[in-house]
Amino acid sequence: MNRICRRLAIAAVAVVAFASAAAAGALDEIKDRGSIRVAIANEIPYGYLTLDGGAAGIAPDVASKVLAAMGIHEIEWVVAPFGSLIPGLKAGRFDMVAASQNILPERCQQVAFSKPNSSYGEGLLVKAGNPHDIHGYDDIKKNPDLKLAIVSGADQLDIAHGVGVPDSQIVVISNNADALSTVAAGRAAAYAGTELTVARLAGKSERVEAAKPFRDPEIDGKPVRSYGAFAFRPGDKDLLAAFNEHLAAFHETPEYAKILAHYGLSPKSIEAAQKADTADLCAGK
Repeated sequence: MNRICRRLAIAAVAVVAFASAAAAGALDEIKDRGSIRVAIANEIPYGYLTLDGGAAGIAPDVASKVLAAMGIHEIEWVVAPFGSLIPGLKAGRFDMVAASQNILPERCQQVAFSKPNSSYGEGLLVKAGNPHDIHGYDDIKKNPDLKLAIVSGADQLDIAHGVGVPDSQIVVISNNADALSTVAAGRAAAYAGTELTVARLAGKSERVEAAKPFRDPEIDGKPVRSYGAFAFRPGDKDLLAAFNEHLAAFHETPEYAKILAHYGLSPKSIEAAQKADTADLCAGK
């Protein structure tokens, strides 16, 4: 009996120890470790690696400031394909994602998003001269012979479906760097991305250009606009709460607007990001 009691006591101590460790939360674990693992998709201007092994972009620049204010100065940047960001986060391969992912209801079911940090519209990359006279998603929809390239896992697929472009007209590519060759070689008549991505890609080659004028896609009568945020595991509530608190404070500083403007976001887009609400976006409002 005494032996059984001792075993029960040891088991009870182990349970208490485990519970205490779990209660400590992700934030304490990161501070104890001395560093945080942050994922990016290596996409300019949202989040990309620099030559010195660091990271830059709309999300990393803001994340670095916010994490420093939280007392976290050591960041291990992890590159993952866009479509692997959420699965990798859920699997514990990194602690948060700083890739300006659009807050979408289906993503909110898998991860916990921070306050919105950026906002941007859409665009289309086409071959130089725009031979197919493409100015919007609806032009692709109208011509079944045209193909639309989209990065795997990007929300442009939902936009395409929302305006009625069928899967038979969609070409999936692994990253936006492939968009240049895909469009220039004619494997797709256009590449769908955010306005910033399309503008950056258009500046890299004379063989392509941004479709202008561009008609914003509309779903259920509303123009499509993306709201980028940082993603966390739903269970890491302490980390998310602390990050949101310091993110909100940073949004009130001139440095925040300066960072976003540096990467091409307009005052209108910066204001839109500050006014948006994560709960409403997760609810599809």
